[in-house]
Amino acid sequence: MTSQVIEDYTQANLDPQTRGMLDFAVKLTREPSSMQEADVQHLRDLGLSDEQVLSVVLIACCFNFADRLVDALGLPVPPDSEPDVQGWLAGPAARHQWLFPGDRQTPAPPR
Repeated sequence: MTSQVIEDYTQANLDPQTRGMLDFAVKLTREPSSMQEADVQHLRDLGLSDEQVLSVVLIACCFNFADRLVDALGLPVPPDSEPDVQGWLAGPAARHQWLFPGDRQTPAPPR
């Protein structure tokens, strides 16, 4: 299951709650200004409590904050992780347009 989610969560065999949480997190990440009350209500309709919705939001926000911080400061990938990052970006990630918004056709190499 984990490899399916990493490969392309939209094709993974996920329950509606998990898919809804991931869809919400992707939208919050890629199109934050388009978020509406209906997005939160959809998670509630899937059975998530307000506390669980808040957890989804906070996890996505913390990840995005850390990612933007690393990008803004130009922090390098730790040398011992570089081969893994290069392999992932050249392999599974490169095949999935949904990971790279806008006109970007291929991922940028890691720093």
